[in-house]
Parts: sequence; structure tokens; C-alpha cells
Amino acid sequence: MNNTLIDRSLLKGLTYKEYRNKIKTLLQQGLSTGAEQSEDLLNYSLLNDKRMDRLDKTLKISEETYNSINNLSKKFTFLVIAEGWCGDAAQILPVLNKVAEVSANIDLKIVLRDENDELMNQFLTNGSKSIPKTIIIDEDKNVVNSWGPRPEIATKMVQDYKAKNGVIDAEFKKDLQIWYNKDKGNSTQEDLIKLLQAS
Repeated sequence: MNNTLIDRSLLKGLTYKEYRNKIKTLLQQGLSTGAEQSEDLLNYSLLNDKRMDRLDKTLKISEETYNSINNLSKKFTFLVIAEGWCGDAAQILPVLNKVAEVSANIDLKIVLRDENDELMNQFLTNGSKSIPKTIIIDEDKNVVNSWGPRPEIATKMVQDYKAKNGVIDAEFKKDLQIWYNKDKGNSTQEDLIKLLQAS
């Protein structure tokens, strides 16, 4: 992994608040993030913005997560590749933000996929530019792990559905969002703790 690329990406990285503000500003202009613009992507972005507003208010970090991240012996940065129209990103970024908020050991930076092609190409999922992708970087700017685009349980749901139906359709996407709502960010927290403890 090219450290210069990571350095450059971190410098470009937005804080969670900057990311949210950027999306809201674009939405006011009738735009979504990303190179492609369409009515669908705009509608997804509007829905995701509301979703993130709600999650920012309601999400809770578990006691186990709180203790685990505050007992880490090292500091880490989560560099997340995302876009405003991405449904998985809208569910996961608020969790990562809450984790970063309650721990001095975690910093969160966000970059947009379509503006960071070189970085995205280093972190493909089965050859595709799936997002969100969370790159875990240690204090020495080394990439120690990556995670995403979604929690392990949700990934299995996607794989099983694809195996049975060939494609991911609107029906499944709705089911996935229902799963996220019920899960309340717990699976994301559990996956991240495992990764951090192994790093």
C-alpha cells in the first residue's frame, strides 16, 4: 500500500460534520454527491440524509464497545470511502461517528468514492467498488485492516439472496434497511471491535 496515497487521502478527508454539511448543501441545489447525477440518486440521498439525522439522534454505543475502544493501546483513524446516495453508508457512518466521538483513540475521516478512484481501486470488494469501505490506519499511517461495505451478518444476507435470486432488487434493499433499523448499529460495533483488537 502506497503511504503517500494514504497521506493524501487523509489530508482530503472530511470530518463527519463536514460530510453531512456537504451533502445537505448539495441537496439544497438538487444534487447528490458523485460523478453521476440522476433523480434516483437524488431521492436516495434525500432519504439517506433523513436516515442519518435520525440515527445521529437515536444511536447508542454499547457499554462493551465503549470499554473496548477506550482500552485500546493504540490510536487509529477510520478513513471511510462513501457517497451520499449509498444506503449502507447512511447506516454505517453514524455508528462510526458515535464510536469516534466517545473515544480519544479513534479519529474519523471521510472521502468521496468518485473523487478518490486511486484509493478506491486499492480496496475493492470482490473486484467491485462497493462502499462504504472503512480503512483502518494506525498512528504510523500504516493500513492495518479494512472493513465493509457492510457488517458480516448483512454481507451474508446479500450473498444468500444473490445466490437464490441472481440480483439484488428493490425488495431486498428494503429488507436490508429493515434489518439495519432493528440491529441499531450493534453488528457494526461488534465487527469493528474485533478488527481493532486484532490490529
